[in-house]
Amino acid sequence: MEEKLKIAIQKSGRLSEKSLELLKECGIKISNTDRKLKAEARNFPMEILFLRDDDIPQYVEQGVADLGILGENEVWEKDKDVDIVEQLGFGNCRLSLAIPKEEEYTGISYFQGKKIATSYPKILLKYFAEKGIDVKIEEIGGSVEIATGIGLADGIFDIVSTGSTLIMNGLKEVDAIVKSEAVLIANKSLNDEKKALLEKLLFRIRAYKKGSGSKYIVMNAPNESIPEICRILPGMKSPSILPLAEEGWSSIHSVVQEDEFWDVIDALKDVKAQGILVMNIEKMIL
Repeated sequence: MEEKLKIAIQKSGRLSEKSLELLKECGIKISNTDRKLKAEARNFPMEILFLRDDDIPQYVEQGVADLGILGENEVWEKDKDVDIVEQLGFGNCRLSLAIPKEEEYTGISYFQGKKIATSYPKILLKYFAEKGIDVKIEEIGGSVEIATGIGLADGIFDIVSTGSTLIMNGLKEVDAIVKSEAVLIANKSLNDEKKALLEKLLFRIRAYKKGSGSKYIVMNAPNESIPEICRILPGMKSPSILPLAEEGWSSIHSVVQEDEFWDVIDALKDVKAQGILVMNIEKMIL
């Protein structure tokens, strides 16, 4: 009987759709998406389990699922014996301390002896223990941002993406404690066949990540500018250079990381590159 990877993802919530999109970009077609409990992949030996995100670390540790996609914050908080095998580059957020907007914040010592509401008590207690600050934790499962307004706590510790929810509830962010993103976790006791399947999946994920974080650019330039352009554009190994019909000119092809893109474009314009064409990359195999 063929082995199948069992991968757990959130049945709802901020990472659910992104996780399904990632599998789709990896060429994995899911037979149904009603998310009652599980779904089968039609063209890859995989079974998708739809679970609560805070249950995923335990299920992966116990081998109920082989893999899981969830936020690092849940991995840290649950502190289960699993491997983080890949940072996925989406679901970015931060876990921050916030207090009522009218309060004057005097630094981290502000929280000495105060009560803080959170869904992440382990992360928070570890942080304050390292700072030597004694706090009281009010652990709640949801709607953390209303805790100060109803007198339950003096401050909160929660996930922040844009900060708009804090503002709506009369709070201000005062300290970002840790940054988090979606990760792929794995059971530590996968057999050889499942490890091989995991490597195939990781190959696809990394090709997608590399492509989505890069731009393919094509430009025309006078031949005397090529050495300087090669310095600006190393590409994966070196730029591809093709002669144009017009003597003394060439077409240059390369790949640029998205976070460096505009600086590179400015530098290329300075060395007489023109007709610069920019294209998205769907996948990139190195």
